[in-house]
Amino acid sequence: MRRRWLLLGAALSITSCSVAPLPSADADPSQTRPASVQDAQDTLPDGAVLSALSGVKLSDATARSRVTAAGIAVVSSGNCTNRNISTCTSLEQVNSGTIDGIITLKNASGCALTITGGTETGHASGTYSHWNGYKLDISKTSCIGTYITTRFTRISNRGDGAPRYQSAAGNIYADEYWANHWDILYY
Repeated sequence: MRRRWLLLGAALSITSCSVAPLPSADADPSQTRPASVQDAQDTLPDGAVLSALSGVKLSDATARSRVTAAGIAVVSSGNCTNRNISTCTSLEQVNSGTIDGIITLKNASGCALTITGGTETGHASGTYSHWNGYKLDISKTSCIGTYITTRFTRISNRGDGAPRYQSAAGNIYADEYWANHWDILYY
């Protein structure tokens, strides 16, 4: 196991990185992708650093373990994890940066978080979609709603009318008030 972490750490180590500017406030997130690094990085055993960039795909078990250890609940209306069933909540093939982002949100906000949607089928398609590992849905609570709406910048509404807020890291939080959850896009 130690050797695996060393190899993973070596493969993911980043010595420098340039950051592209964030998209404009009314840019369509499905058309642009800032090359920004999220607010935090995870340190792996042996001091290897896992980049907060979104590219590393995680298994459901690994992602679930990480969010659970951070105190984030995961619920499924179908009580299942199969990403091919829309009533399941799956984290299979979620991006590491997406998991880093939700953990950062939990720690920064101090709010209880519950993931209700992950990489399972049934969400809108697109490059930066749930299926491709860039998005999570979380239950709405007054705590997280207040945190998002007071700490992040209000940007234009999404095409379906959902009010959107953007964090300093470039992540976008859409208030899907009709579905009673926040749809979060982690670049």
